[in-house]
This record gives sequence, C-alpha cells and structure tokens, in this order.
Amino acid sequence: MKKIEHFLELVMFNSRWLLAPFYLGLVVAIAMLLIKFLQEFLHIVPNLLTSTESDVVLAVLTIVDMSLVANLLLIIIFSGYENFVSRIDTAGHEDRPEWMGKVDFSGLKIKLIGSIVAISAIELLKAFVKVTALTREQLMWKVIIHVVLVSSGLLFAVMDRIAEGTGEEKRAKRQGS
Repeated sequence: MKKIEHFLELVMFNSRWLLAPFYLGLVVAIAMLLIKFLQEFLHIVPNLLTSTESDVVLAVLTIVDMSLVANLLLIIIFSGYENFVSRIDTAGHEDRPEWMGKVDFSGLKIKLIGSIVAISAIELLKAFVKVTALTREQLMWKVIIHVVLVSSGLLFAVMDRIAEGTGEEKRAKRQGS
C-alpha cells in the first residue's frame, strides 16, 4: 500500500510540469503583443506630422497599454513558473530581475490586480481623449468597470494584509509556547 501511495504522490508532484506549456504559451503571447506593438508604432511614425494631437496621444497610450500587458505576462511567467513548476536557474546572472524568485502567490495577486487597474486606467484615459466618439452610457460603463477594478484591488490588498497579520499572530503564539 505504501508503494501505491508513493507512486500517487510522485505522479501528483510531477503533474506540475503540465503547467509548463501554459507558460510557454504566455511567452508566445508576448511575441504576439510585440508584433502588434511594432504594427502600432510603425503606423503612427510615418503619419506623425499629419496626425492630430489626440491621435498621437491615443497611439502612445495604446503602446503603453501593450507594454503594461507584456510586463504583466512576464511577471506571471516568472513567478508562476517558479512558484508552481520549478526554480529558474539564473542565479548570478547580471540581468536577473531583483524581484524574481521573491514574488509569492499573494504578491502575484497584488501585482496582477495592480496591472489590471493600470491597464483599465489607460483604457479610460483613451476613452476620455475620444470622448465625443462614445455615448454617455458607454463612458459610464467604462468608469463603473474601472471603479470596480480599483475597489477589487483595494479589497485584495486589505485581505492580504489581514492574512499576513493572522499568520504573524500564529507564529508568535507558536514561538511563545
């Protein structure tokens, strides 16, 4: 019976590698974003002198938006892979990001919601730049969605703060015993 238990545990432990293709897919998603980034960039540069100020602002906001999404994907790839699959062996590499290997699942959630709120803010800013193209109802829904995302982010941060305090209290009680 012990051999069966060991085998099941080994299968479950090694099943973490089933996540690796997801992270590779996210790397491909960054490459797709790069293509759209270049397309947007190459679209605005030749038309820069004839474009209106709002067109340039919208193009720049779109590029910033894509950059934030790519950064978010990179954080998810690195921290997700390291938290759930395996350590990425880049110790000592001069370009290794300082946060790599230090972002736990809780930190990942906060970074994720923070990035989503930033992306939502940029989308809202883009809507305000082309406000005449939107109906009052469309603009209202964009604002409502943004407020919901900001509120969700605040609630995530509060929940993590409470959970962190609870964990510290438990450790202190164990050490005091």
